[in-house]
Amino acid sequence: QVQVVESGGGLVQAGGSLRLSCAASGRTLSSYAMGWFRQAPGKEREFVAAISWSGGSTYYTDSVKGRFTISRDNAKNTVYLQMNSLKPEDTAVYYCCAAPWATMWPRLSNPNHYDYWGQGTQVTVSS
Repeated sequence: QVQVVESGGGLVQAGGSLRLSCAASGRTLSSYAMGWFRQAPGKEREFVAAISWSGGSTYYTDSVKGRFTISRDNAKNTVYLQMNSLKPEDTAVYYCCAAPWATMWPRLSNPNHYDYWGQGTQVTVSS
C-alpha cells in the first residue's frame, strides 16, 4: 500500500507556471505507474497526465500537451507535474494517483485503474 500527498498548488496569473509535487510513503514508488487527474467545479474528474513506473513513457491529454510535463524521481519517491503557460481553464483540484506498475496505456487514462489517490491540491489560474 502507498500513500500519496500532493503539494504545490496555488493562485497564478494566466501564462504563469506551477510545479506540483506528489510525495509517496509506504511502498516504493517504483512499484507504481503514476497519474495526475483534475476536477473543476461541476465537472467530472478528467485525466491530465501519466507516467510509467520507470519514467520511460509519458502520456498527456491533448489540452495540456506542450505545456505540462510529468516526471518522476523514484529515489525521492516523488512525482512532479510541471505546468507552464497556464490558462484559466486549467483551474481545478489536481489529484495524484498510483496504479499497479504493469498498468498500460490507455488504461492509465481511466481513473478506475488507479488504486491510491491523494487529497488533491487546488490550482487557480486568474485571467
